Amino acid sequence: MNIIIALILTVICFSSVKAQNKLAQTIRDDKRLDTVYTEATLLLGKGFNAGDGYPQVWIRDFNTFIETSCKVYSKDSIRKNLLTFLKLQQPNGEIVDGYVLKGHVTWDDPNIYTSVNDTTHVGFKNTVETDQETSLIQAFSKYIKITGDKSILNERIAGQTARQRLELSIQYLLKSRYSKKYQLLTGATTQDWGDVQIEGGAVVDIDANTHWAIDIYDNAMFVIALKNMAGFYEDNASRQKWLSLKSLTVKKIRQHLWDSKKYKFIPHVYLASSPFPALFNENDICFHGGTAVAIEAGLLSRQEIKLVNLRMVKDVKLSGAPSVGLTLYPIYPENIYKNSTVSKPYIYQNGGDWAWFGARMITQLTENGYIEEAYDELQPMITRTLRDKHFYEWYSRDNKPNGSSNFKGSAGQLAQAIQALKSWARAH
Repeated sequence: MNIIIALILTVICFSSVKAQNKLAQTIRDDKRLDTVYTEATLLLGKGFNAGDGYPQVWIRDFNTFIETSCKVYSKDSIRKNLLTFLKLQQPNGEIVDGYVLKGHVTWDDPNIYTSVNDTTHVGFKNTVETDQETSLIQAFSKYIKITGDKSILNERIAGQTARQRLELSIQYLLKSRYSKKYQLLTGATTQDWGDVQIEGGAVVDIDANTHWAIDIYDNAMFVIALKNMAGFYEDNASRQKWLSLKSLTVKKIRQHLWDSKKYKFIPHVYLASSPFPALFNENDICFHGGTAVAIEAGLLSRQEIKLVNLRMVKDVKLSGAPSVGLTLYPIYPENIYKNSTVSKPYIYQNGGDWAWFGARMITQLTENGYIEEAYDELQPMITRTLRDKHFYEWYSRDNKPNGSSNFKGSAGQLAQAIQALKSWARAH
């Protein structure tokens, strides 16, 4: 009997390896992936701004294409851009969203940030979001990993090292954007990872309309940043400080945001009241983008990732969306918040389809061993990129391109997803 079982297992194993080898060959031979990757690197060689229509350099965006930028730009260019964010750091430790050359401010923004440490640029910030500090820390970590340039952490800006200034940015979060009750980061009520608050009003800035909340995206970004911070130190005591806070944050995310029965994250935990009517069940909504970042942060088991992905694929089918770049589902109904103009169905962050985040899910599926799913789910994003000959910011439900036509976040994340699949294929 044992011999028979062993033979059966051998046959199954052989079949699995054969199928794996076939898939690896398919990925290796897929020239469409090579074409999109090449076009992405060409686009990312054209500066550090977010894309057409975005003359500013945003840290949220830069963090998502810095890996490819490091391959097409000199180390000094990347280093200079990263340090500019620290030169514009405010006295309270907060990091700006982005910057632009003085004299090139082309938008009406009351929140212009200046600094005596940088007289060339001015900064700006969408204060409804809580991902600027964590994005910068992650970008520093990626730069160091790729270039090996750890000396950037010792660069002095106004009497403090870059490492110390990154520490200050976390202290800002713990002081100004932290719930002691939940022990998690807070921000405005936005749609998934978005930087537009649901109540309208100042739209991208905290105001009297803001309903403070806790969500998965901001806190998953925090977990990744804390892990990165630990890697900036040689001594164990300093490393352990950040790893302990990371462990606590993971525990609290699982406690307060993870719905173990529905295998999804709760959209928002409100510090006071919800902005929505009592009859509206917001907890039915699944945030796709924030979930992809949560997987990157190591918040889900491999089995949970499988179930989460099945939910996303089902959501795509039910919604009629083009790909797993769908931000969320079900969408927030129109006029769910009185006088709001930011929750049109399947528009922008409320059910738009973004390769900027969808491709992150592909990368995470690949890194967690779900190769067939990753390759299949990437196809719609590859097809439309080749069709439209651009890396568009987002797509509507009928697969029509919208926003910036050369959006570098989309290019950067598609490049990362393709590279992950190609690396797996070469290894198999």
